[in-house]
Parts: sequence; structure tokens; C-alpha cells
Amino acid sequence: MSTSHGARTSARPLRVLMVCHYYPPHVGGIENVARSEAIGLARQGADVTVVTSAGRSSVTREDGVRVVRVAAWNGAERKAGVPYPFFSPALLPVALRWARHADAVHIHDCLYLSSWAAGLAAGLTRTPYVLTQHVAVVDHPSGLVRAVQRAFYGVAGRALLRGARAVFTLNATVADFVRSHGARPDRARHLANGVDTELFRPAADDGERQLARKRLGLPEDRVLVLFVGRLVPKKGYDLLLAAHTPDAGYDLVFAGDGDAGALAGREGVHHIGALPPERVAEAYRACDVFALPSTAEGFPLTVQEAMASGLPVVTTDDPGYAPYALDRELVALLPREVPAIAAELRALAADPERRARMAAYSRAYAEGDFAWDEHVRTLMRHYGGERP
Repeated sequence: MSTSHGARTSARPLRVLMVCHYYPPHVGGIENVARSEAIGLARQGADVTVVTSAGRSSVTREDGVRVVRVAAWNGAERKAGVPYPFFSPALLPVALRWARHADAVHIHDCLYLSSWAAGLAAGLTRTPYVLTQHVAVVDHPSGLVRAVQRAFYGVAGRALLRGARAVFTLNATVADFVRSHGARPDRARHLANGVDTELFRPAADDGERQLARKRLGLPEDRVLVLFVGRLVPKKGYDLLLAAHTPDAGYDLVFAGDGDAGALAGREGVHHIGALPPERVAEAYRACDVFALPSTAEGFPLTVQEAMASGLPVVTTDDPGYAPYALDRELVALLPREVPAIAAELRALAADPERRARMAAYSRAYAEGDFAWDEHVRTLMRHYGGERP
């Protein structure tokens, strides 16, 4: 592959700069995807550098990946629930340094300041870049936030999408979005996220499930419906609360941060907070059903994790699921309406045989379609300019 640095030879590994506005231990789907890709690339021999945000600047080595954290102010997330870090002026010099070092740049989403700095650095150093677009415009309750998204996507986002060697999307909705915002049709690619099917797996038996419940402080004698994600309206946690009554036959379990006050004092509702991946995997194993009535997400990573964990899935009937050809008898794709959600969850709570059929389908689908190794190999082919 040719860059401004000349041709890469087989004598040294592929050098990849990955840029993501957040990265673990910050909790969220995009950062978990970026981490899994970075680790997978490193395991296949690539020299991977991740540039991301943090409260203070640092450089560490984590799971074989060089992680460069640039100081940023994260008050928008803390004060208003808007996950948008504002970086220090050091961001562009850092991006330039590591883009100059790289054979390829991988940008996660085109909305963030880190993405724009990475795109500019790639252009100035003549380093090719690919871009993964995770979402379209988020239907945020604030009209100002929606307007800012549209403005940013329409200007800087459009330029990034237009210049990318490849633009990856994981559902049909976002694929339409990137094409309408400048991505070249011949460079747009569907690429499902992978999932760690060893970490995210079903409980081995009832004993392991009960132990997980005990460790998480959950009741041992109730059907448990799990929600994983930020407690914001986009994710639909409020719809689950509205659909739940004490006589519904199940309890709700919320794993995530955000508007936790809305959960306080409700009978049959448990909040276990934001958890690292290993503890989230334990939460999946502790529960009986996964529910995520979110909007404009297509196929979120948490749904993949739930399927890998062998849980029946109840989620929104989003057009973004179309490329995956899910069996609608075995995955509940519902209108984003409280009565439909309430009826489905009540029915599942009362029908263990149906839950078992849905659980078996979920696990089999995840094992067959969500392999990280193949995902990473696809990325490496595109970094090298090949067209699989």
C-alpha cells in the first residue's frame, strides 16, 4: 500500500491509527466496538494506535494497543447527557503525529471533533482513511441538539464521508444516511459489528445464573428483563418503565447511567449502574429477556451481545434490521409503543418454552454471523486498498 511514507513492506506490520471520541473505560457501544477492533487488529499483527479523549493526556499500552488519550472537557455529557467531548488544542498535533506514522486511519463516526482532526491529519499526511458511521441523526428531545447534529453532518461530516476510502455501516438506515451525505455509493459497505461469543455467552446452568443474580443484588425468584444502555429517551428506557406494572410477572433490570432518578422507588425495578464489559456479560447471564425499545439505532451492539448471551430479544421494528434477515417469530420486533411492549413482555414472562426457543435462536445466530475475526480481516483488506 502506498502512502506519503512510501510503500509498506512485508518486513514490518501494518500501522493503523484508530480515532474514536471515547474509549473504555468510558462506557458505551461505539467505544466498545473500537476497542474490540483495535484488539483484534493487534492480535492479527497490526501496530495499532488509538487516539481518544480523557480528563488528562496520557499514553498507555492496553491489550497490545497503544492508547493515546488527549485531554478533553466532558461537561456536555455530565450536565446535559450529550456525549460530546471538547478536546484541548493538543488534538490536532497528536492526530498529525500518529497519522504520519500510519499506513491507514480508521475514524469512528463523522460527528466529533476527534473525527475532523483525524480527517484533516489524514489529508495533510496523504494517509488513506476509512470511516465507520454508527448512527444517523439522533432524535434528541432538544431541538438545538438536533439542529447542531444536522449542521455538523452537513458540512464537516459530508467532507469526511466523501473522502473516505470506504464507509462502513451496520444497518440500512445508516447506509441511506451516509449516501445522502456524500459517501460515494461504490465505497459504502455493510459490515456487521462482531461480538465476543466467549465473553458473552449463556449461563452454563441455573446455578451459574443464580450466582450471577446474587453477585448483582438481583432477586433469585423473578423473571428478569434486562435493559443495557444509557438512560436517555433515545434508548427507550422510559417506555419500559411505562409498560411495567408490579403484577406484570417480571422485574426490570437497568444497566447503564443517566437519569437514574426516574428508577428510584419503583417496585420491581432494579438499577445496577454502568458496568465494564465483564460485568455486563454477567448481567446478561443473570437475566431471562433483553429489551431495548430504542430509536434510530438499527442493530445496536447490545442486541448482538444479548443474542450471543442466549437471551430472547425484544426491540424496535427498525428498518435497519432488514439486511440481517432475522426470523420474526424468534426475535420480537415491535412498534415503539407502550401497549405493544407491555403485551410482549407479559407474554414472554409467562411462557418459558417460547423464551427457550428464542434464546436458542439468538445464540445460534450470533455464533454464525457475528465473528470478530472475519470483521477484522475485512477491515485490513480495506486498509490495504483491496475490494473484497
